[in-house]
Amino acid sequence: MLALVSACVGGCVGGGGPPPSRVATRPQPQPTGPLPSSEAFKLCKARLDQAAVRFEVLPDQQHGGGCAIIDAVKLLDFGTPTANLGAMTCELADKFAAWVRYAVRPAARLYFGSEVVRIETFGTYSCRDVRGSGGTIAGRLSEHGRANAVDVSAFVLADGRRVSVVDDWRADGATSQFLHIIHDSACKRFRTVLSPDYNAAHRDHLHFDMGGKGRYCR
Repeated sequence: MLALVSACVGGCVGGGGPPPSRVATRPQPQPTGPLPSSEAFKLCKARLDQAAVRFEVLPDQQHGGGCAIIDAVKLLDFGTPTANLGAMTCELADKFAAWVRYAVRPAARLYFGSEVVRIETFGTYSCRDVRGSGGTIAGRLSEHGRANAVDVSAFVLADGRRVSVVDDWRADGATSQFLHIIHDSACKRFRTVLSPDYNAAHRDHLHFDMGGKGRYCR
């Protein structure tokens, strides 16, 4: 019996037995979550280049009080002249240029049979707190303070007509329909979209920003 056991051990472990089966190598898990800032910025700039958007990369700036301009660009040419565009985070600029190209322009042709030749805004970067109905809300930094928001006020058409948020949001007919359809499209692109339906502070513009983690459309 002892000899049989010895032979078995020798056969099972030694070279006389079948080779041990190989252990399958598990694929290494890929990193999840948001990309590092530098990598996300690089990819964003590549998207703008691919869309034939001309832009200038801006230096990072810290302004104190939480206000900063990081990974930002200035849009130079994306097909529609736009007033008061300053520093914008690259992600915001990418979404804004696409919104104008794929929502604003087609909607203007549909509702007015005309092209948008100019967009008017109240600007992008501004180191300030959030504006509520009663004024600014102390301690709540606006996304404008991070160059991560833009306020759109009006559109000028090739035939000379001007469609403004303050005059036409609640008007009857094509002008109101145009504003509401491009608002709805914006809700699919930007994380936060605020209109005159939100509060009195937004009675004259559409506010778009890329802050927060979810989506809010009003």
